[in-house]
Amino acid sequence: MLAALIGVGIIVIGARVFWAPQAATGFGIPGTPSDDRTFQAWLTVKGVRDIASGLFIFVLILGATPDLLGWFMLAATVIPTGDALIVLRSKGPKAIAYGVHASTALVMLAISVLLLVG
Repeated sequence: MLAALIGVGIIVIGARVFWAPQAATGFGIPGTPSDDRTFQAWLTVKGVRDIASGLFIFVLILGATPDLLGWFMLAATVIPTGDALIVLRSKGPKAIAYGVHASTALVMLAISVLLLVG
């Protein structure tokens, strides 16, 4: 199931913060001080958010209808869309904004449409 792959991917991205925090600097915001404690705290919050978002998908896969999962996935596209806008507003690499965040939003949008019409 495509939604499960998105869920696993989001959980892995969130968990990476805990075993390789420097990898999360690829989020796309340039000039971010990776040794700064405030930044490390921010990464931890982002990691927890990502893990929870992935887990929500599995809760809905297990206990809800495809329509509810589709609506959740549709609403959740706000997260990677917002991430893309943050990277662009911070004058980060467009390749990361579009290639990582916006493409994730588009895949999630496609999955939600498939769940809602199927």
